Parts: sequence; structure tokens; C-alpha cells
Amino acid sequence: MTALTLASASDSGALSAIEDAIDSFFEPFAAWISGWVFYAFPVGDIEIPIVVLWLVTAAVIISAVLGFPQLRYLRLSTEVIRGKFSRADDPGEITHFQALSSALSGTVGLGNIAGVGAAMALGGAGATFWMIICGLLGMATKFAECTLGVKYRKQNDDGTFSGGPFKYMPVAFGRLFGKGPAMVLTGLFAIAIFGFGVGGGNMFQANQTFVQAQEVTGGSDGFLGSDGASLIFGLIMAGLVAAVIIGGIQSIARVTSKLVPFMGVTYVIACLFVILANFDHIPAAVVDIFQGAFSPQAGLGGLVGVLIVGFQRAAFSNEAGLGSAPIAHSPVKTRRPVSEGFVALLEPFIDTVIICTMTALTIIIADAPSFQGGIDQVIDGGPVPDGVSLTSDAFATFLPWFPVVLAIAVALFAFSTLVTWSYYGEKAWEFFFGHTRLSLNIYRLIFCTFTVIGTVLTFGQVLTITDSFLFICGFINLAALYILLPEVRKEMKEYLADRKSGRLFELGAADDADLAAIREQHGNTDELPEMEGSELKHD
Repeated sequence: MTALTLASASDSGALSAIEDAIDSFFEPFAAWISGWVFYAFPVGDIEIPIVVLWLVTAAVIISAVLGFPQLRYLRLSTEVIRGKFSRADDPGEITHFQALSSALSGTVGLGNIAGVGAAMALGGAGATFWMIICGLLGMATKFAECTLGVKYRKQNDDGTFSGGPFKYMPVAFGRLFGKGPAMVLTGLFAIAIFGFGVGGGNMFQANQTFVQAQEVTGGSDGFLGSDGASLIFGLIMAGLVAAVIIGGIQSIARVTSKLVPFMGVTYVIACLFVILANFDHIPAAVVDIFQGAFSPQAGLGGLVGVLIVGFQRAAFSNEAGLGSAPIAHSPVKTRRPVSEGFVALLEPFIDTVIICTMTALTIIIADAPSFQGGIDQVIDGGPVPDGVSLTSDAFATFLPWFPVVLAIAVALFAFSTLVTWSYYGEKAWEFFFGHTRLSLNIYRLIFCTFTVIGTVLTFGQVLTITDSFLFICGFINLAALYILLPEVRKEMKEYLADRKSGRLFELGAADDADLAAIREQHGNTDELPEMEGSELKHD
């Protein structure tokens, strides 16, 4: 054995020792916090996680209070995204489409592939149906939280905007508990967002990107399997991340507004290739989904068990109610906060109803041996199979090399999630250290450092902790939404009334002549009154 080989083996052993030591140190805390956050109470032979019940119940209540906007206003959502009711000089930093792309890039990620594959093994084909139902319900939650995120935003001295839960939580909790407890709860939320941003939103994404890149380049025998490859890969990835995030939300929005549509459409088309290649399996798959939703295969926990699996996957994927999306939406250019609520409606639809469902259909219709094998493994009490592997095996039924397309999708999904979560973590950092150039540069350096660390080390227990942090956000954020929900309903009713009267179209007038024409068309001759939320006092 050469001296170089001995040195490389020594380095590898040192890294493993560091990782094991850190995991051992955090293991007790990880077990405690994950056990608390994901505590489940038994119902018959199955267990229902409290956090899933909390998220889904809130989605049902918010949908009912707002009159199920996800079923009534999809057309209006597309009109707002196209800029029909806004102008380029509206207060804010990014367009409605850029805000949607930025928020989607934070949710459309590995969970849409790995998480859905695991859900199929746990709940069978029927989990797909309940996943769609939960995705539809979550649209109303996104509507409410993103409306509030814009309504209570503030403009910084440098012209940028800061909003989201960090601004509306102090208002909501202050009304019930006073300023001190309100700031404590908001601070806890900020710590949780920052923790997940560094862990699950950064290290995990970087690690999985490297793992997938290594896999498609020959595994441990390929050039990315060589000593030091993970470190070099991490430095390159950190450099790419830095190049994007150094420009703030405007830079992130420019990248994600191009990357998200490209990767989303590419992935859906790839899934369609697999589905159409197995066209004769489609009728049976549709029957399996509906039968499995109400009469699941024995051993999967019955109707309630499959329902919980579907709801859990959807809730974890689209992040409705967790408070992350309002951070991305708050810098949008608008004079009417509720307009961004209509835009945010589409996020769970795209993330869960379209992309997660396409993954599920691909796995079910391709019917690779690993799919039923994975279900049997779970029924027999074995471990849940790797979700990416199930999707990869489904892709391989089309062409042997087609999993390479999946690997590219995984890398793009992970990168887009990483840059968006850098912004979420930045706003949490601002809550404690303020919005100054020095403070932001320190944060971005720390974030990029953890990108490199993530490609070299796994830190399994640390990621368990940060995953728990994300869902702590859900408990706190939804409590604030309940308090402020009447304001959301009022904003929505006023906006819809102005649309009906034609006044809303005046917000999108290009110039005075266009404004006059719009007023004449709708018979409005008086001045458009100032609306609550249109002034920068809320911004």
C-alpha cells in the first residue's frame, strides 16, 4: 500500500470518526425532539402523527372559512400571475411569477421523488388519492399565510422587503399574550427555520446531489468515487450557490423563475414517457388507486392507515402551513396583499397534485418488481425501501439509461431547494442580527460552508433534529393564522368585490390613457380609494 493510499484511508477514517462522534453526541436530543414533534397517538392498529392532524385540520378549517378558494378562483390566480392587476412600479422587488417560482423551488425537491416512492411502499397505490386530497386542502392554507406575509411586510433602508411570519406573528401573538411572549414564540420559529435551512434545506440537499452525481458516474469506482472528490464537488457547489444568493431575493428569483419551470416540465415529460410506454397498464392503475384508497391491501393499516400515509406525504411535501412560503412571497410587487394569496394557491397544486402525483403514477403504472416487493417488505415488518430507487426502477422500464434523467432532476430539484432555503434562513438570521451588509455576508459565508460540509459528511442525527425543527414551525405558524384569519377573509372579500366592479383592473393600467379607458369600460368615474394593505405602512 502506498503512502498516498495510507493517507487517504486515514483521512476517510478521520471523517468517519468525526461524523460518528457528532452523531453520538446529538443522538439523545434527536430521539427526544423527533419523538415529541412527530408524536403519534394510536387509532386501532395504526398511529396518527399529531403534526399531520394539526396541518390537515387547519387546512380544512381555513378552506371552509374562506369559502374553498382553491375550487373557485384558479382562473383569477392565473390572471394575477400574468400581471393583469399590477404594474412594474408597484412596491416590492419581484414579480408574482418570480415569487411563485422561488417558493416552489423550496418545496419541489427530493420529497417529490424519494418521499413519494416511500409513501407508495407504505400505503400502496391508494395513498395517491389521499395525497391529492390533502394537496387540494393545503392550497387554502398557503393562500392565508402568504396574504399575511405580504400584508405585514416592512421595507428596509436599502429598499428591500422583509415579511412572512417574522412580521405577522408578533402582531397575532401580541394581541393574545402581549409583546414579550409574542417575541419569544416568533424567536422560536426563527430558530427552527434557521436550523432546517442549514440542515435539511442545505446539508441534506448538497449531500444527496453528490450521492446521485456519484451514482451516475460509476459509483465508488467512478471519478467522483476518488479521494477528495466530495470536497471538490462541495466547493464547486458552494461557489454556484454563492453566485446566486449573493444578490439576494432578486438574484434567487431570476434563477428559480427559469430553473423551476424547466425542471418541472422536464420531470413531468420524463414521467409521461414512462407512463405512455406502459399505456396498457393505465386502466388497471387507476382502478388500483381508487380501490386502494378505500379498500387497501391487507397489512397496510386499512383505510385510515393509507389515508394518513397520503396526507403525511402531501403535508410534508408542499409545506402548507409551515410558514416557509410567506417568506418567499413577501417581496412581491403588489399594492394588494391578498393578490399574492391567490398566486400561492397554485403551489400545493403544482407540487402535490401534479408533480407528486406524476411520481406516484410512474411507479404504479411502470409496475417494476421493486414496487410490489417494497410493499411486501413493509407488510412483513421490514424497512421502508429507498424512494428514489423505486422511481429509478420505474424509469428503467422505459430505457435502461433513463434513470440518468432522474439523477439530473434530483440534482436540479436539490439545488433549487438549497438556494431558496438560503433566503428563508437569511430572514431568520435577520430577526436576531438585523439587516446589515456585514450581517448578511457572515450568514451567507456560514451557509456556503455548510454546503461543503454537507457533501463530505452526512450527520444523520443532526438532520433528524433539523427535520423536527421544520414541523415545530407548523405548530407556531398555524396558531398565528387562526388569530389573523378574519383579516384574510376581509382582504379577500374586498379584492373580489373590486374585481367584480372593475376597480381591480385599474391597478394594472399602463398609463393614464389606459386607466381612463378601463374606467370608461366599467363605468367607474371616481378615484380608486386607498385600500387596506396598499400603503407601505404594512410593507
